[in-house]
Amino acid sequence: MYSFYILLVMIITAAIVGLIEFIRHQKRIYSIPIRIHINGTRGKSSVTRLVGAGLRAAGISTITKVTGTFPRLIGEDGTETYIHRKSDANIIEQLSIVKYASERKAQALVMECMALQPQYQWITEHRMIHSNLSVMTNVRMDHVDVMGHTLPEIAETMGATIPKNEHLFSSEDVIPELLKKIADKRKTKSHFIDSSAISQEDMKGFSYIEHKDNVALALAICEHLKVDRKIALNGMYQAIPDEGALRRYEVKAFQKQLFFYNAFAANDPDSTLMVWNKIRDEIGFEGIRIVLLNTRHDRLDRAKQLAEMVASKLAGEMEYLILMGQSTEVVEGMCVGYGLSGEKIINLGFTTPPKVFEKVLGITDKKSSIVAIGNMGGKGAETAEYFEHRS
Repeated sequence: MYSFYILLVMIITAAIVGLIEFIRHQKRIYSIPIRIHINGTRGKSSVTRLVGAGLRAAGISTITKVTGTFPRLIGEDGTETYIHRKSDANIIEQLSIVKYASERKAQALVMECMALQPQYQWITEHRMIHSNLSVMTNVRMDHVDVMGHTLPEIAETMGATIPKNEHLFSSEDVIPELLKKIADKRKTKSHFIDSSAISQEDMKGFSYIEHKDNVALALAICEHLKVDRKIALNGMYQAIPDEGALRRYEVKAFQKQLFFYNAFAANDPDSTLMVWNKIRDEIGFEGIRIVLLNTRHDRLDRAKQLAEMVASKLAGEMEYLILMGQSTEVVEGMCVGYGLSGEKIINLGFTTPPKVFEKVLGITDKKSSIVAIGNMGGKGAETAEYFEHRS
């Protein structure tokens, strides 16, 4: 009997403590005037960084939290702090970021959404962030195991982060009407942004390969908040890019030139194809063209999508497909099944960056362009770093 009362007291105490902390959190988040929650399939890390940089350039005290390839907290002066996690990623960490921003009396909080499951996406927005400016970069086929197997299903899942009676900004150009429908139900005004106003001259200020869609979206958000376009853009030029941002490294070895494009972070078929077309049309491939696909055993659904895209869209444009990582035999079978010639496939399995470099060097006559896709995880990031250090 006594144990029952002890347990009851513990439950009541925990409930009271939880309620008090919930009330405190609501006061903290509403003490921050500008609250921006950035979601979407591709580009959300870059857009988060760009928006934060644009607001900082205008003198707005801004705390920025990026999930990205590696989680980062960006302070008011642009300095970055690595967020150390003792276990797997958990949306609870957003609470500590809000507390920090509130204590710093920040004028703006720019948060990248880190939730995947539908219920967590809703909780993150409607119980934690309470954004007055929602961002949906785009809707693409990714994380289909938890978000849905069709674009409408994925739009519905990510649409959980759209707030009521506020503003939604998006670059979505495939199914924008679905996002607008969700926003309309919540009496939120939709702003769909295209990149036509972004010139090549605007893009020259970036030290890495940025996408016009990301810049256009970030600028539209800053201008909505009354930040001058030129000031915001200059601030964005100074932003530190995400580790997964598209970069080009030129490596010279044994009288050969290798042009390595780190596109590991573009890991859905639509975004990957967009990166390939961007390199081909705006930069130009040099020498033989190689696709380097890094796979993970827990992302075989993603590998299947990429295998189909490579076989159907890139087979005639590339000379080789190099496979690295986990379950590469399975992925090789997928590629052949989708019609890619086995003669074009080089399966390195679970290998090391030096081995990848040696193989690329071996199949290169004078010049080669390598587009690395699939995953930053596993040996992806290490391979990108290896080519960077050799450049």
